[in-house]
Amino acid sequence: MNFKTSLLASFVGLVFAAPTLAAPKNIIYMIGDGMGPAYTTGYRYFKDDPSTKVVDPTVFDAILVGMAHTYPDDDTVVTDSAAGATALSTGTKSYNGAIAVDTHKEHLETMLEVAKRKGKTTALVATSQINHATPASFASHNESRRNYDDIANDYIDNKIAGKLPVDLMLGGGTKYFIREDRNLVNEFKDAGYQYVDALSKLDTLNKIPAMGLFAEVGLPFAIDEEPQRLTKMTKTALSLLENQNDKGFFLMIEGSQIDWCGHANDIACAMHEMDDFAESIKLAKAFVDNNPDTILVITADHSTGGLTLGANGQYRWERDVIAKVKGSAGEIAKALAKTKDVKATWQDLTGLEYDSVTELKVKEARSQGPKALSVVVKEAISDASFTGWTTGGHTAIDVQVFAHGKGKEAFIGSQNNTAIADKLIGFIKK
Repeated sequence: MNFKTSLLASFVGLVFAAPTLAAPKNIIYMIGDGMGPAYTTGYRYFKDDPSTKVVDPTVFDAILVGMAHTYPDDDTVVTDSAAGATALSTGTKSYNGAIAVDTHKEHLETMLEVAKRKGKTTALVATSQINHATPASFASHNESRRNYDDIANDYIDNKIAGKLPVDLMLGGGTKYFIREDRNLVNEFKDAGYQYVDALSKLDTLNKIPAMGLFAEVGLPFAIDEEPQRLTKMTKTALSLLENQNDKGFFLMIEGSQIDWCGHANDIACAMHEMDDFAESIKLAKAFVDNNPDTILVITADHSTGGLTLGANGQYRWERDVIAKVKGSAGEIAKALAKTKDVKATWQDLTGLEYDSVTELKVKEARSQGPKALSVVVKEAISDASFTGWTTGGHTAIDVQVFAHGKGKEAFIGSQNNTAIADKLIGFIKK
């Protein structure tokens, strides 16, 4: 046998041996909602040490393996978060607005449900309400993402082999889980779940099953209140899940509000959400390193806002402008509406000069209310930083795929978003 024949034989052997390799016991699936490539690139510049010549890589750069196509099963090409999450959770594309149902509105089995049937511990973590489109598409089934109460009900009613579908839930959503018609939190307590309603009480959770709801709807933006709330929830989830179950666990973690900041065209808000997500990834990556029978897969459901780093014909992007901003545009607008010293408040919270043009814009917007003020703030920061936006909605560009740990090779290359789900479900079923 010559060298080429021997090499070919070895390659063929590896290809056919690969499916027989043991699957990872634990699955950590992280979704940066709205996190297109411009967000991870912008984050690299945002975090870079300006005193060094070379731009420093981030955790995203260390584990990048591929790209994913995000189109839904309709003629729009541009997906929403529900269809995107349905594809990422079930391996089947559906229509915009669908929560784990197909185009005929029939239920699709999710990977969380598969994991539960296989005896794994299941968990969902999000900075949105825990029944928002992405987490909902793992634990419930509904023809419309807007049916929040019905989706919340599924977290009790959608039993898997007689058991509640999700063993650990951390996020927002008391509005939907504590209602006049039904108090789901009490039902979870009756089922033996620990419950906390403040991030400051996270450390009191010491066993699974458990539930933490920390806001009426979504948690406050990272830039406005708690800069690492997702990181804290991730740390708690991984601590509770480690050594919980000999059969392993399935954990989905969503950086929900990257998308919300993108919809708002608020670049400072988005970069702080990216930072919280990146720090959560670092914790997950370290967990994989210490627990090698685990795979970490990270992707996005779509990109939001048509973000560009560079705008208005100028070949520049000023990350230092963004770094000086001290709040989301909405919160800065509220402060400007209330303050008696508009100039000082503007300069303190935006880091921008309060020139005569700005003064006229702010004065007119104050007469119209906080929403108009928010627009002035966002436009001023985008213009000063040379940040561009093409839409307040989503775009159809491919998104990145990141992987680390046992089985990461399966996610290399360009692939449909459904292929990510198919591969992970395949691991869970082994």
